[in-house]
Amino acid sequence: MLAGLIFATDDANDRPDMLAATLPFGGATLIEFQARLLIGAGAGQLIIVVTRLSPELVGAVARMKRRGIGVDVVRSAREAEEKLHPLARVLVVADGLVTTEPVIALLSGEGSDTLLVTTDADALPGLERVGANAIWAGLARVEAQRIADVAALPRDYDFESTLLRVTAQAGADHLLLPSGETRDGHGIERDAARLQLRNDSVVAAFVSNRIAWVDRYVIAPIARRALRPLIARATPALAVGGVSAAVLTAGLGLIGWGWPFLGLLAVLPSMLGLSIGAVLAWMRDDAFQARLLRGAIAGGAAATAMLLGFANSMAEGTGTGLALAAALCVAAGLAERGANDRIRRRWWGSPAAYPLVLLPFYLWGYPQTGLAMAAGYAALSLAAVIEALREKP
Repeated sequence: MLAGLIFATDDANDRPDMLAATLPFGGATLIEFQARLLIGAGAGQLIIVVTRLSPELVGAVARMKRRGIGVDVVRSAREAEEKLHPLARVLVVADGLVTTEPVIALLSGEGSDTLLVTTDADALPGLERVGANAIWAGLARVEAQRIADVAALPRDYDFESTLLRVTAQAGADHLLLPSGETRDGHGIERDAARLQLRNDSVVAAFVSNRIAWVDRYVIAPIARRALRPLIARATPALAVGGVSAAVLTAGLGLIGWGWPFLGLLAVLPSMLGLSIGAVLAWMRDDAFQARLLRGAIAGGAAATAMLLGFANSMAEGTGTGLALAAALCVAAGLAERGANDRIRRRWWGSPAAYPLVLLPFYLWGYPQTGLAMAAGYAALSLAAVIEALREKP
């Protein structure tokens, strides 16, 4: 079992009446963002270490519990030991740590005690040295026994610092933080203004780390610029999604009225808007809205293909266009159903990619060829998914 141990003990540097863990981040609070990353990594229990309970922290803990996961608030190592299963693997998160999913994934698997570290040249402020040229980077994977070791020591010892020392003395492995992750927002921050800059970095990293080529190379560069003002103004994800859905509907109408190229030109920015709305929903930990907007992307792409196929069949007087569109939707749908981030490859198709593949063929005046190429692309993607899912001997 994987458990998360989050420290929320220090006050913010510029807001002494507020805990650093409850500073605004990602549309909620920093500790809720940390909890979301741990839950995404497979944590089945969260333990929050506090010295005092502020109203903001009480609200954040209540919202965490709505996700259906066990959340315990403790004040000492002894209380934490009582809450933990003796065989649990514990992911330790430093107070005020901002990080990303890829970094959490480095420590979420099976393994012995491990400390994430940086070198002197890339040190994070406010953390301790654990070796000659190794400074703790704010994350660790430890056995539950390490918590018990700290609980056996005097109660006035600092829990976080003592746990780090006990783990280091037990011979924990050192895992070097990948150099690019500090630029992607990983770091310790207890200042509200600088935390907002970290927020921008984490959002940029999230949209840039998407695996599908259309997300990474087409959507991400635009989304990084658009998200900052949207987040700053607390724009609702459904507002962005609603406007984008209206543009999508207009594009589908243009296709249905016999202007397929103009319709595709409207569909493409609507896909971008829906993707941005989904990122906003992810930042605010609203899984329902994120699924709804991603579903609108998939449904919009399917409706676009079917309308284009129907229009081509009507123009040609055959059923070829409609058959190609149906084949495209079936193959693409099955590929999306089988794919996941663990096996996905950059070149595989995705719902937002197919309208982009179709666009140049409609520009050149070869709509049926475009449908055939898009259907072939979806079929190749499906074949690759099936091969990736096959049990290897």
